[in-house]
Amino acid sequence: MKTQKTKAFAILILIVCSACESRLRATDTRSTALSPVLVELFTSEGCSSCRPADVFLQKMDAAQPIPGAELIVLSEHVDYWNHDGWKDPYSSSLLTERQSAYVRALGLPTPYTPQIIVDGTKELKLNDPQQVAQFFAKAADTLAIPVRIGAASVQTGAPSILRAHVDIDGALEKHNAEIYAVVALDHAESEVLHGENGGRHLAHVAVVEDLTRIGKLEKGKSFGNDFQLQLKPGTDPENLRIIVFVQEAGPGKVVGAALKKSIH
Repeated sequence: MKTQKTKAFAILILIVCSACESRLRATDTRSTALSPVLVELFTSEGCSSCRPADVFLQKMDAAQPIPGAELIVLSEHVDYWNHDGWKDPYSSSLLTERQSAYVRALGLPTPYTPQIIVDGTKELKLNDPQQVAQFFAKAADTLAIPVRIGAASVQTGAPSILRAHVDIDGALEKHNAEIYAVVALDHAESEVLHGENGGRHLAHVAVVEDLTRIGKLEKGKSFGNDFQLQLKPGTDPENLRIIVFVQEAGPGKVVGAALKKSIH
């Protein structure tokens, strides 16, 4: 039986999708170019309140309900729940540090889970469905600089290495920014044995395995370069996503992003 909170998130998903579909029907013309919106969910398998947010992220990723936008989602598993009976196999101190940096930059009182940050500048509260729909719609109208990920491949070995190329057109960017590459599992599942989610089967989407700074974008200039990232042992190349995003210092505004799933 669903918990009350899970039901609330299911209703939220339906309202968001419905509101965005209504917005699409009211639009006579639509640009073929999709504006990327980076949605970062800080979560943990040790947190029972995170399960509905994980489902919300999966639904948003699959439905892509925002007209004119591509929602690029990331599940970022923090490690501060690991002391509470279950060690999250996808958790990382690096992601805990990233969340703490957001808390400082945005002047928030404290990190918590689940917490959603959109485009590096806004904390999204999921308790107001209409506000969520309006928030995503506004984010989709934001002009982003073009980011293109070229052909990607995995060289198997010990360790396996992922290689790819990225091109970024920074002609309109007015600030210097950092360029990050993310290796994420397209989907992941766990049978949780202990802790708040003990006995439950959990599923996740776009689970961050590695987040690495690969360069710097100077204002008004373009960037093009090859990059490579080391994969964790046992990683299935067919279960990967590559995300490249450009973010102003702070961490600040995400000014461009791209997603690639086809890796050979």
